[in-house]
Amino acid sequence: MHRARKRFGQHFLADPAVIDAILNSIHATSDDVVVEIGPGQGAITESLARQAGHLHAIELDRDLAEKLRRRFERYESVTIHEADALSFDFSALGERLRIVGNLPYNISTPLLFHLLKHRKNIIDMHFMLQKEVVDRMAARPGTKAYGRLGIMLGCHLSIESLFEVDRLAFDPPPAVTSAVVRLDPLPPGTFEIDNEAFLSTLVATAFMQRRKTLRNSLKKLATASDFKATGIDASQRPEQITIADYVALSNLLSRKS
Repeated sequence: MHRARKRFGQHFLADPAVIDAILNSIHATSDDVVVEIGPGQGAITESLARQAGHLHAIELDRDLAEKLRRRFERYESVTIHEADALSFDFSALGERLRIVGNLPYNISTPLLFHLLKHRKNIIDMHFMLQKEVVDRMAARPGTKAYGRLGIMLGCHLSIESLFEVDRLAFDPPPAVTSAVVRLDPLPPGTFEIDNEAFLSTLVATAFMQRRKTLRNSLKKLATASDFKATGIDASQRPEQITIADYVALSNLLSRKS
């Protein structure tokens, strides 16, 4: 048996009912190229290998990677990559990828933004994440969980929280509840962003003082005329503003700079 390594954030999925629910959500077919990030001990890997046309498994832990190689050495349709997903070139695997994984909580956010760089090659993504993170990703304007993470991901992805997973479904159990989320890249041009780095700065600045009005939290970046030009009520708080309005304000300000 492989002992879970804390430095890799390993919590291995062990509940058969949860495994079935995840596989049913993904619903892989022989037409699919599936990429599994962090297969671990292979809780869903075997089924994905049978269902998908080709399965790429990306595992950082060299001991687990070696075990997976031996386990799937007779599968011509399975490729094991001993690599760090945070720097992996997903686009090199094809143009229509389906990405899945039980992501370590300590790298989930940077990994999601790394995957955004390859979104033109991705059909959809299904991930197990900390429930709090999923709640923030899927939050709507006007809710407490709505903030920078949901806005910056929501510029490029349709985000749907599917179901929660109890901590006891894992071995060893994590300290928190998890959730499965589905991410679908939005059609090109859904949001026309002139300067993504500026948009990120704008949103981060707004939510640094989320209890203040936009007029106050963005006073160093935007004027009353800027808010008026984009139709944004400056007396509102950051969590009340839609993604489209943040993009519009960002575009206006970045063109002026």
